[in-house]
Amino acid sequence: MLIKVPASTANLGPGFDSIGMAVSLYLEVKVLGLSDHFQVDHVMPDISHDESNLIVKTALTVYPGLKPLHLQVRSDIPLSHGLGSSSSAIVAGIELADHFGKLGLTDDEKVQIGAEIEGHPDNIAPTILGGLVIGTEVEKHFDAIKAPLPPFSLVAYVPSYNLPTKKAREVLPQELDFKTATHGSAIANTLVASLFAKNYQIAGELMEKDVFHENYREKLVPELSKVRDVAHQKHALTTYLSGAGSTVMTWVADEHVNGFLSGLRKHDLRDKTLVLHPDPHGVQIIE
Repeated sequence: MLIKVPASTANLGPGFDSIGMAVSLYLEVKVLGLSDHFQVDHVMPDISHDESNLIVKTALTVYPGLKPLHLQVRSDIPLSHGLGSSSSAIVAGIELADHFGKLGLTDDEKVQIGAEIEGHPDNIAPTILGGLVIGTEVEKHFDAIKAPLPPFSLVAYVPSYNLPTKKAREVLPQELDFKTATHGSAIANTLVASLFAKNYQIAGELMEKDVFHENYREKLVPELSKVRDVAHQKHALTTYLSGAGSTVMTWVADEHVNGFLSGLRKHDLRDKTLVLHPDPHGVQIIE
């Protein structure tokens, strides 16, 4: 049995803690069999190999009766870089529990469980459902709605340093004044409308008009403005901070990808770049 879980890019500018999209990087968890203790084989630094591993910890939270398993884990999702690596691990754990506990969880129930663990649905929901998803929490219930899948390539600019979510949240203000908050809400509302209307020109412009988090986090990720400048020169649609960072995500029409990559190099932006695509499927179980 193999569990294949996509990465995700979240916020999309003003869709803070609400909008996310599954992308074509993957965490794969292969179940090798039963064991006398939980064993998680992988080569990722600073990630545990026993029941304290987030995948196993989540599975045991959802289904405490889970018998010890020997797991083999492979991932090409950069850790602590704003690409939803923890959400992918949580979703893998939910799927393990659902399969071996014969729980029969619906997608909505999986989203509820995962979002409750994470605290918000922006990474969890697209990781489970696939595609582009808008979600929120109301009275401890999470709603998630799929939007049309955008027809663009995604270029992830991945700085060499990671950025833990906790550190990225510490720079945010405790509150915004009413005028700023209502303006930010209006921008986010219109962004959602433009995504459903497939008016990507307006969507791209609005993704760069966030007032909730990017202005505060830019000092932690100075590459954001530099990549955005290149994107404007090279006919890209939009650039935003993926999740809490440090990855900077740019939406680019296929025919402009090579020109954009060349532009990054010419401006001495030489960290790793990943050319990705939206993942329409979400988590998959391969027997």
